Amino acid sequence: MRNEEFIKLHESDDVRQLALKAHSVEGIDLPYCLDQIAGRQTARRKLPSWAAVDSIVYPPHISMEQCSSEQTAMYKKSVLDRLHSSFFTLHSSFIIDLTGGFGVDFSFMSRGFRRGVYVERQEHLCDVASHNFRCLGLENVEVVCEEADEYLDYCDKADVIYLDPARRDTHGAKTYAISDCTPDVASLLPSLLKKACLVMIKLSPMLDWRKAIADLGEQHVIEVHIVSVDNECKELLLLLSANHALSSSPSSIAPTLHCVNISAGALSSIVVPLFRQPQCDKRQFASSDNPDSPDISDILDNKDYPAIAAIPAFLFEPNASIMKAGCFDALIDRYPGLMKIAPNSHLFISTTEISDFPGRGFSIIKTTSMNKRELRSALVGITSANISTRNFPMSVAELRKRLKLREGGDIYIFATTDINGAHIIYICAKLSKKK
Repeated sequence: MRNEEFIKLHESDDVRQLALKAHSVEGIDLPYCLDQIAGRQTARRKLPSWAAVDSIVYPPHISMEQCSSEQTAMYKKSVLDRLHSSFFTLHSSFIIDLTGGFGVDFSFMSRGFRRGVYVERQEHLCDVASHNFRCLGLENVEVVCEEADEYLDYCDKADVIYLDPARRDTHGAKTYAISDCTPDVASLLPSLLKKACLVMIKLSPMLDWRKAIADLGEQHVIEVHIVSVDNECKELLLLLSANHALSSSPSSIAPTLHCVNISAGALSSIVVPLFRQPQCDKRQFASSDNPDSPDISDILDNKDYPAIAAIPAFLFEPNASIMKAGCFDALIDRYPGLMKIAPNSHLFISTTEISDFPGRGFSIIKTTSMNKRELRSALVGITSANISTRNFPMSVAELRKRLKLREGGDIYIFATTDINGAHIIYICAKLSKKK
């Protein structure tokens, strides 16, 4: 049996089970076949356009684990497409990827350029990339097997240089600090800025974006992108240039922070100026001390769960990118009438529904304090719920035990602390996203 026949025959099988029982099959390279089967299975979820091409060759598991998804690769391409028209007068339309890896990001971003160079220090990945780029119909691309810093010494000046530095040490453990990545982009930055109009760097979503800016130089930052997929933070992207005045665009004057969530093929984003630190006005907070704030306990004196659509009070939880960015005041600016529950709660309420809120929205059924009698009354008929705690002295597990509720169901409970220090429970139902 040939490798291709074995892969096709077992492309949906459990790879671990297959590894145990396929040793007796003659004529195949079993480790290679297992990598291809596992790679195809990952690609169906992560890279559907690649999975549709049978001749694509997949690398070992670690490279598949680290590579970008199709969604995030396409997002990077959209960023560069926008900057082409807004920031640059392209002299050669040339992009370099100094840390090629499996080549997913390069395969999407290079389509917007007349010339692209993929650089990778591992020879087997270069061989895989060369093969796959041909299968994908990529033209005018070159594969170079070399260390990033060595290629940078002699390469032509490019419009864009992209780097996704390796975030594992010599023992295979994950690293997050810029200085612990390979290559060390901080030390390469002067050369990078000389050799490219724009430098795009992909960093770990675990990294504090403010520290990343400080490490790489605030004066060079044009944009910061915090990218989530299905409300899970996936990437931190920094765009830098030696010259902010790339064009007359307002963005060249005020660097911007982009909080992005990609879900079900749709993209929601909020863009705020970097280094802006607005002062919080107490009128923004939901509190009984605020005369402009609705008395939620009066509004929600309704025990009829089916009638929740008529209740004029809503709770909103920002998506993961906004949570990581901490740009909560931008939400107040964008949505008049939206109020913070408290400075550290990171939850918001409104008397009106906000259909395009960048996060999850809920209709509030009831509110209650932690008073035993109030809790008992508020939870009548509720046996299970999805529980979240924000700025609250109990963990989710502790609160679930206290409330004696099973996990799951259609009810959502948010436990938090208001601006006056009172512990409050919001009992909610999830709003449906409007198309």
